[in-house]
Amino acid sequence: MTINADNKYFKDLNDEVRTARETEIVIENCRGQRYIGAGMAGKHLSIYGIPGNDLGCYLNGGTIAVNGNAQDATGDTMNDGAIVIHGSSGDATGYGMRGGKILVKGNAGYRAGIHMKAYQTQQPLLMIGGEAGSFLGEYQAGGTIVVLGLNSKKKAPVGNLCGTGMHGGKMYLRAEELPPDLPKQVETRKATAGDMADIDAYLNDFCATFGVDKAEVLSKPFFVLVPNTKNPYKSLYTVN
Repeated sequence: MTINADNKYFKDLNDEVRTARETEIVIENCRGQRYIGAGMAGKHLSIYGIPGNDLGCYLNGGTIAVNGNAQDATGDTMNDGAIVIHGSSGDATGYGMRGGKILVKGNAGYRAGIHMKAYQTQQPLLMIGGEAGSFLGEYQAGGTIVVLGLNSKKKAPVGNLCGTGMHGGKMYLRAEELPPDLPKQVETRKATAGDMADIDAYLNDFCATFGVDKAEVLSKPFFVLVPNTKNPYKSLYTVN
């Protein structure tokens, strides 16, 4: 099924996606319509153009592929499924996500992965192929964030105050050195063989999805960021 979204009101577009019996849907000429795929399960969307804010919010299964860039709050509070962006994404990518995965080939804006959380088998993943803006992983409570810094000229491919308020989960930065302004509640180390084994399947998936050479990805060191045991926020959240 193919939908021409040119000049189509966002509610009408979303109603058409929601009520479609077909599970494979192509959306052409997307022009910033919001909430595409909100709460969706069991369908696959291929989007050509630029979807608007809250793409895949509350996603509960199925997949969304964006053949271009996406705007803010992609995957807001998503629970399951996958969002693949063959470009860059705006601010708050993966805001409050609770499960599933988001793969971004290019860059992500500010506050990517903010309030990401996990519980038992619900272990969300956010992978960014380029750079991430300031406040990456702000108040992260669970899940995994990986920033690869491909084609980045920065020694650390993140903005200011990475990991502020982090009290759960794990963050991987492919970088020449760590950011100089990491908060006190974050502990860092060079990734061990065990750390890299934990994300090996994620790297394979990313490289296969976007046609990236894994050898290039592994040509720079990775650092791991985790919250320290003295973090005052940690006791306020469920511990798996």
